[in-house]
Amino acid sequence: RGISSDQRPKRPLTAYLRFVMDNRPAFRERNPEASNLELIKKLAGAWKELPASQKQVYEEARKTDWKRYGEQMAAYKAQLTPAQAAALKEERRKQLARRRSIRAKRELNLLGKPKRARSGFNIFLSENFQESEGVSPVAKLKKLFDTWQKMSTSQKQPYLQLAEDDKVRYENEMKSWEAKMIELGREDLVRSKNQRLKKKPAGTAKQAETAKASSGGKKAKLKKSEE
Repeated sequence: RGISSDQRPKRPLTAYLRFVMDNRPAFRERNPEASNLELIKKLAGAWKELPASQKQVYEEARKTDWKRYGEQMAAYKAQLTPAQAAALKEERRKQLARRRSIRAKRELNLLGKPKRARSGFNIFLSENFQESEGVSPVAKLKKLFDTWQKMSTSQKQPYLQLAEDDKVRYENEMKSWEAKMIELGREDLVRSKNQRLKKKPAGTAKQAETAKASSGGKKAKLKKSEE
């Protein structure tokens, strides 16, 4: 109680990030039309070409801050009770998990992973959200959800059919994408066989059951004739 991870001493910047912070304003002034990504690329190139003697200045500053950081961390941990230390450790674990999740999603976006199939409600929501009445997005969402719940099966059917079509689109795109990932050596991004298996429609399952029963009857007749 009374202690949060926000009070934890901040880790010092790396030598490269110090260079970026120091030089970004000047680079922005010289390249006013450049996007943030283009600007970062220019700064990265400038850092790469920076003489070792100048890089050393940033490295020394980093070392000084790391020493001070170590002292601050020791003082910070000394004031924590075992319960506080455990709570902050768990908070830190959750923060790192969120960061890993964000990085993973960003990587998948860069690799062009297909967007998941939308549900019937999601399609209904996207088509009607702008025109829906409500003072806030949450109010609009609630109103549309209530509307969806009251709709009859026939009224929902067009959206459910679009959702089924989107499932087909998703599966086809995923197969192509996964084949590409295998070529790139990223088998870790390919779904397991169990994830790819789809639940059989009721009609198909019934047909399979009938075929199995029929097959069993034929085998029994054949065995009897042999006897």
